[in-house]
Amino acid sequence: MDSQIYGRSIFFLIVFAIASLPTSTLAALPNNPQPKSHSPTTSSSFTKAAAATTTAQINSNSVLVALLDSHYTELAELVEKALLLQTLEEAVGNHNITIFAPKNEALERQLDPEFKRFLLEPGNLKSLQTLLMFHIIPNRIGSTQWPHPGSGRHHQTLCSSHERLHLATHKNNSRKSVNSAQIIRPDDVTRPDGVIHGIERLLIPRSVEDDFNRRRNLRTISAILPEGAPEVDPRTHRLKKPAAPVPAGAPPVLPVYDALAPGPSLAPAPAPGPGGPHHHFDGESQVKDFIHTLLHYGGYNEMADILVNLTSLATEMGRLVSEGYVLTVLAPNDEAMAKLTTDQLSEPGAPEQIVYYHIIPEYQTEESMYNSVRRFGKVRYDTLRLPHKVVAQEADGSVKFGQGDVSAYLFDPDIYTDGRISVQGIDGVLFPFEEEEVKAEKKTAPVVKVAAKPRRAGKLMEVACRMLGAFGHDSHFSTCQ
Repeated sequence: MDSQIYGRSIFFLIVFAIASLPTSTLAALPNNPQPKSHSPTTSSSFTKAAAATTTAQINSNSVLVALLDSHYTELAELVEKALLLQTLEEAVGNHNITIFAPKNEALERQLDPEFKRFLLEPGNLKSLQTLLMFHIIPNRIGSTQWPHPGSGRHHQTLCSSHERLHLATHKNNSRKSVNSAQIIRPDDVTRPDGVIHGIERLLIPRSVEDDFNRRRNLRTISAILPEGAPEVDPRTHRLKKPAAPVPAGAPPVLPVYDALAPGPSLAPAPAPGPGGPHHHFDGESQVKDFIHTLLHYGGYNEMADILVNLTSLATEMGRLVSEGYVLTVLAPNDEAMAKLTTDQLSEPGAPEQIVYYHIIPEYQTEESMYNSVRRFGKVRYDTLRLPHKVVAQEADGSVKFGQGDVSAYLFDPDIYTDGRISVQGIDGVLFPFEEEEVKAEKKTAPVVKVAAKPRRAGKLMEVACRMLGAFGHDSHFSTCQ
């Protein structure tokens, strides 16, 4: 950028040198014929234009040339983009000026990026010009001409008569300031037609600030807020009425199963109502905190790896907590996770199904679960893996989850509890208990053969044969033989 500005300054020097030559010298130059005067009107207009050019011309020692060739490269670039070179040339030709130049860091890194984009948009050229002209006073004010300590003075700028700069000197440290910016390099560049003071920050006039705020508010108002698709009642085939607004902090209206995203073992969940989730809680931060707690606690790295890397369940849990749901995670330790076989994890959706069975849509602590099993014996907790439930009961002074061989004890209680998420460490991986197979086995009983009782006709035949035998006639009947 310095080389470009240096090239512009050389170009200005050449133009100024040619413009300062007398008319006879210009006429002697080759390929520079004198214009022919066709009428008195044409000659008079040409004379006025030449006079205006002579009035507006500046020399190589001008403060404007010094600004373009100075170390205030960011300000010089903005002046070029704002198309203010001609206007500043006329101002320097009419009177001395005072320029307050912000340092490059104030325009590169300290300026709001959104405000900088606003200034550089083609439709906001007027605002950029007003901002730059606000840094120029049409009078020469050196450091020795500053107001006395404890006093101030307003000066009109080149942008408009309403926008003024307030120059003051502080009583305590005698530092000079212009508006809210401190003078860090007084009389940095001094020329016969002006002076440049270095300041710490950019000066923003009230009109440009109001224009920026107005444009930003209009952009915010015109933005379209995302809304869920309308739902149709399958019974009446009419649009469902929108749900009433939920107050801040209230429990969610939908059950947790309807808020879940479609998973491998779950039916597709309906979209949230108009307006989307309310986000009264920062669920993502809470899930991140409990995963970090698992890692720092030690012994639960496999569970954290499944939640973050192997599946997207951490994001899903964060969304549920943000919508107001509470969760209790039964986290198997690394020793229990190492017992899982490749077949149990290789099936599509198997890791999600395993973790879903270890998440209870309630907020339970070690104390609450132990009190429940002490009072009621066996307690069945709902899980996010429908329709299976996890069974808890008291065993050896602790809480035991599962039945039969597939069971686990509460090993590390209350690893993480924040009122929304509870993490309880267990020493085994739980799987749903196949109740249907057990019922089928109970119904199947051994078949016992029962001998059929003889009929009444058979007994009558036997009695008749005995009576015939008493008379000696039973041999005549084949049935009595």
